[in-house]
Amino acid sequence: MFSVADMDELTALVASAWAEGVDRDWSAPAGTLDWSCAKTADHTVDTVLAPAFFLASRKLDGYPPGEPFTLGARPQPEELVEALVTATRILTAVVATAEPDARATIWYRPEPETRPRDDFVPRAGLELILHAHDVCTDLGVAFEPPAHLCERMREHTRDWPMWQFWSELGRTDDAWGDLLAASGRRRV
Repeated sequence: MFSVADMDELTALVASAWAEGVDRDWSAPAGTLDWSCAKTADHTVDTVLAPAFFLASRKLDGYPPGEPFTLGARPQPEELVEALVTATRILTAVVATAEPDARATIWYRPEPETRPRDDFVPRAGLELILHAHDVCTDLGVAFEPPAHLCERMREHTRDWPMWQFWSELGRTDDAWGDLLAASGRRRV
């Protein structure tokens, strides 16, 4: 299971990688995405904060009302790093204080689906690990998450519907490669 401790470790890795690239061109496209590195990082912060918002609401029939979290049109790289760390702290605090049987809507694909509290950290972590790869690719910053994080992420999310939208999640000795391949990405 991909845990709160795993999310903290992943966030520290991503924050460090992004901090290494603060002086690079964040207006460049992020990986194979149409978005810039800055916009992708901003979206990533939102995808870490959103599951906290979803779980905190305890809504079972859809997402709570509200707009995505954003740092605005021109976020500075340092602000994105700080916002990512803050978003993770909020997420882990919401998960830690949720009742053990707490449930909420976690995604719409194709219908609203509820999941237990322990799925909200990997929901954020999956977005974080893949978009960190996108951003780091064009910043020219190395990003190779440790095998234990990738293995737990792969196994925790194996039955999730997004893999059906991307491609089948394989299982090889290279969990990071499996996650990248299933999401249409590749190592650089």
